[in-house]
Amino acid sequence: MVLATGSVASTELLADPRVEALAVPVAPAAPDESDPQPRVGTADAAARYGIDLGELAGRAGLTGAPGEVWTLQLPRPSGRGDADAFAWSALPVRLVLVGVGAGTPADLRRAGAALARATRGLDRVVTSVGSEGGPGAPAAVRALVEGYLLASYTTPTSAAAPRDEATARRDRPARELVLLGRHGARITAALAEAEREAAATWLVRDLANTPSSTKNPEWLAAQARRLGEQAGLTVTVRGPRELAAEGFGGILAVGAGSASAPRLVTLEYVPEGDEPAHGRRHVVVVGKGITYDTGGLSIKPREAMVPMKTDMAGAAVALATVLGAAAAGSPHRVTAVLPLAENHVGAASYRPGDVLRLYGGRTVEIANTDAEGRIVLADALAWADATLDPDVLVDVATLTGAASLGLGRQHAALYSADPRLVSAFEAAAQESGEPVWHMPLVEEYVGAVRSHVADLRHVPLDGKEFGGGSITAALFLREFVGDRAWVHLDIAGPARAAADRHEVTEGATGYGARLLLRYLAALR
Repeated sequence: MVLATGSVASTELLADPRVEALAVPVAPAAPDESDPQPRVGTADAAARYGIDLGELAGRAGLTGAPGEVWTLQLPRPSGRGDADAFAWSALPVRLVLVGVGAGTPADLRRAGAALARATRGLDRVVTSVGSEGGPGAPAAVRALVEGYLLASYTTPTSAAAPRDEATARRDRPARELVLLGRHGARITAALAEAEREAAATWLVRDLANTPSSTKNPEWLAAQARRLGEQAGLTVTVRGPRELAAEGFGGILAVGAGSASAPRLVTLEYVPEGDEPAHGRRHVVVVGKGITYDTGGLSIKPREAMVPMKTDMAGAAVALATVLGAAAAGSPHRVTAVLPLAENHVGAASYRPGDVLRLYGGRTVEIANTDAEGRIVLADALAWADATLDPDVLVDVATLTGAASLGLGRQHAALYSADPRLVSAFEAAAQESGEPVWHMPLVEEYVGAVRSHVADLRHVPLDGKEFGGGSITAALFLREFVGDRAWVHLDIAGPARAAADRHEVTEGATGYGARLLLRYLAALR
């Protein structure tokens, strides 16, 4: 990613033979017009190329909607006649018209994603999209670059046969994107933020897309240790012996049916300086880390089992958050807690009807072994409450199908009884483009987690009595956070996607990393 001072009218960059495309913005037509409206750089490009781009956009059926894209492929002079007769003879032969809508950050994020997909395989791309200037310029640049980088992601493959060179070139993003405009320190900082937060999302996608034939709890713990130590974090990995000695009965029970033993990983980022800075907070992020979920003895149908390699997305988000906080030099202390287990079927599997003793001594009656995520989270949350003294305690999990049924595939369910935390996360969601929906903790449903044979039951025996499966899961987790300021994010819907759409890519989406990093950046 390169920042270049200048405009389409003045820059000499366009004469560089490595520049294979010029991308310019178009917006929806004005009320009394029929053609899409040019934005910064479009009129200059029209003048340099000698083409009425507004009229051309109208004939091509463009509306200027965000994420709309159309490429004009121009011919090179054949060598016969006067090359100067072609206004574009020394200019890039691809003109990419990109819809930017109203130019909001959400619109520009979509524009960046469209630009990434339209320019795959090229060398250098120059664009004036996002260069409007003004007080909103940093947010515009950050959104555009985020969208571009997020849509540039390619899922890692285990294919043994190498792809041919032409296919590999077509699938890779452009080697360099050059952003035109007037760039100062704020724009440079916005670009760095976009790159950092996109990298966090890529990490979540990479880990969640890794097949579970590779990714067991030991492997994921090793990745967390390697990345954490590279970033200078304090990393602790507890294995089965330590978990048993310290009383993590939930994590051990969920992992008992698997040949791959569970782990509990903590990564601690502490800002530089011996004395706590004014207003510094300690934020603890607990992420569900089920590296594969068969459902256990309450086994899933085949179709529901296929995407379960991504059931550790919450742990990947927690890991990416603490690494992103360290990379950004956050003034706040951040700790990630990753309870990792594989929920499998075996002779030692835990059973419906079992009573487990979790960290801290509370007992839980098991009614469904396919609701394992809340069990490992409960262990980790109780431990975090008792030992880490967090100012804010957040858990992130692909927890319930009910959340995705109720809210669809774009919104996470947000639970918290703290109005300030709700507002802060809603603001972070708006800024990051990772939407949330505040859900109620319905006190009338508390009976769903009460048991006659233990302190708690983790799911209702009869789901029809209460309904609200995402709500009752949140009520269960609330039992383990003490009096902490707490947020529960159920990301079962937006953590996975069936197809590419704007900045979201097929498979694991990486949802949650940018949301949490935006929250930390705004935390005071």
